[in-house]
Amino acid sequence: MTVPGFLAVDSGGSGLRVVVGEVGGGRTSGPLSSGEPVRTGARGIDAGHLMEQLVPLVRALAEASERSEPSDVGTAVIGAAGLATLGDGLREELPGALAREFGVRTVALAADAVTAYAGALGSRPGAVVAAGTGLIAIGTDLVGWRRADGWGHLLGDCGGGAWIGRAGLEAALRAHDGRDGGSEALLSCAEERFGAMAGLPGKVYPRPDRPAVLAAFAPQVAQCAADDPVAAGILRDAARHMAESAAAVCPATGEPQVALTGGLFKLGEPLLVPVHEELAKRLPHARLVAAEGDPLDGAVRIARDLAAGALALPGHELMLTVVAPKGRGDHF
Repeated sequence: MTVPGFLAVDSGGSGLRVVVGEVGGGRTSGPLSSGEPVRTGARGIDAGHLMEQLVPLVRALAEASERSEPSDVGTAVIGAAGLATLGDGLREELPGALAREFGVRTVALAADAVTAYAGALGSRPGAVVAAGTGLIAIGTDLVGWRRADGWGHLLGDCGGGAWIGRAGLEAALRAHDGRDGGSEALLSCAEERFGAMAGLPGKVYPRPDRPAVLAAFAPQVAQCAADDPVAAGILRDAARHMAESAAAVCPATGEPQVALTGGLFKLGEPLLVPVHEELAKRLPHARLVAAEGDPLDGAVRIARDLAAGALALPGHELMLTVVAPKGRGDHF
């Protein structure tokens, strides 16, 4: 590379997304995507599998940007889903692998919630609700981080896509059984999608991707909400859960900003209207703003700020750590 470069990675449920670029606001190349999620094993996120996917993507981006070799990457930022709970192996192995392969001198390992925050709000105090199949809220006063939910579809992720879809299917089954709280509209949608309700458990429980299967029914809940009070109530409850999580992590003083990010909000007004109402009730001192970017944009922001020595986001032993040139673990 002719100028010092950076590498930014977003590792999530749909695989890796990768950007390489120049520090100081120069040009970028990418993103390129792997399309395969990084495996997890006994030591958590598999660093070797991540590198197997990352190396050809980075080399392809270097060639596309007419750089000779991806060997002058001064800074790398890896945003990874599950880092906080499954990241021990990644923290131990990945910095050395990146140094060997690309000459990386400084590595930041960030939870995907942190890169989602950086993409949405940059380095301003506030809170971000990241909602897709699951849901997590993260906030900072630029001194420390707070997180709420993100505990997975069995224990939490309240208000997320899987939560909405499961609630919609429960309402369909209630209608099928003749119990109170059922929705004939959702029953019709569920039968159209899954067939006879008697066979629904067999189509959901054995699936390794159960959260995604449940979340795939969330759009039907939103479609029914205009005319069906049960569906509308599910989205209202989801909005309440989101606002509760946001309020748990948002700075209590000043004028913090709150942003919403993630694919779930593509459901549009049936969800956004109650979310905005609930946030206004619970966080009257905060200002709701549009997210400026996504988690990959956040990884790019962190990389550029880190390379410039201007990163204002606080460090955290599980959610945002930096490994400096000699392999020394530093916290901001």
